[in-house]
Amino acid sequence: MLGVHGRKPAQVIVEPVAKFMIKLGVTPNQLTVVSAILTAAVAIVLIPTGHLVWAAILTGLFAAFDMIDGTVARMQGGGTKFGATLDATCDRLTDGALFGAITWWLFYSYGAPKALVAASLVCLVASQVISYVKARGEASGFTMDGGLVERPERLIISLVGLGLTGLGVPYAIDVALWVLAVGSVFTVIQRLVMAGKSPLASEHTKAPAGAKADYSDLSGTH
Repeated sequence: MLGVHGRKPAQVIVEPVAKFMIKLGVTPNQLTVVSAILTAAVAIVLIPTGHLVWAAILTGLFAAFDMIDGTVARMQGGGTKFGATLDATCDRLTDGALFGAITWWLFYSYGAPKALVAASLVCLVASQVISYVKARGEASGFTMDGGLVERPERLIISLVGLGLTGLGVPYAIDVALWVLAVGSVFTVIQRLVMAGKSPLASEHTKAPAGAKADYSDLSGTH
């Protein structure tokens, strides 16, 4: 939801930063890679060691560069297909690092019940599937805008849960992960429904390379 409606208000902050990056000669792809490395490093190092408040603050800060790289690209005349592929790849890696680190911490430090660890794993897998369904659907020509839990919601809910837990609020991470697990599964189904309702949904796909395209001549034979 925020991915669709939240960008315009954020541009008040993002655009001046993007202009500054352009003056420095920083490219969108450089921003994408640096942001991904820093975000993943913070999650992997700080969360398992229990520095949850700093992990939440720094992860949110570095993840914000995900908006800046796209703005820089648009200000320079538009992004490239490689840039979009790189950005999507880095997003998946950082999502994996975040929820992987949270799961590790839950298991080894938090003493979480098995059900909560399972919920965290659902968040880990669903975060990848939500994005994949959108990418695969758009590659097929579907319109796949929106969804209950997109990447901004995942980051906000998980980081707020981490930060509050680090401040001593009981069950904050538990609530955050269960909300994300349920919401993420719902979003996967929601996006599949979007794809199924598309006017293009019944179009046939091409056979993969090397496969026989038409088996109609075999009908009725045994």
